[in-house]
Amino acid sequence: MLFKGLLLLSIAAVALAQYGHGYGAPAYGHNDYAQPIPFQYGYDIAGDHGEFKQTRQEHGDGNGNVQGSYGYVDAHGISRQVDYVADGHGFRAQIRTNEPGTESQNPANVDLHAQPTQVHAPAPAYGYAAPAPRRHY
Repeated sequence: MLFKGLLLLSIAAVALAQYGHGYGAPAYGHNDYAQPIPFQYGYDIAGDHGEFKQTRQEHGDGNGNVQGSYGYVDAHGISRQVDYVADGHGFRAQIRTNEPGTESQNPANVDLHAQPTQVHAPAPAYGYAAPAPRRHY
């Protein structure tokens, strides 16, 4: 529940930062909403039992340039961190991960730095688990 509330709050902050101060449609010839305005937002959340961590930060300078990052770490130590820039030179990202099946590569102006997975203790079990079958002798 806390995660949903933080997610909705983050979305609202982004919308407010990007679309500014007014309500309704602008009058003809008036294009306030097309002009970027400076903004900054972010959040860090973690599961109640340490089973995950997520983070996100982003800021814009009001000239159409945006920098940010987001990432997560799960209960097994699998992680991904994405740092990005969007400006007059396009979108560029650097990704650091230890996700299984990834390898270092650079497709489409994205630098992907894969590292070997180091698995930690298993995550706590939640939810329903079927009982073990009974043996009849």
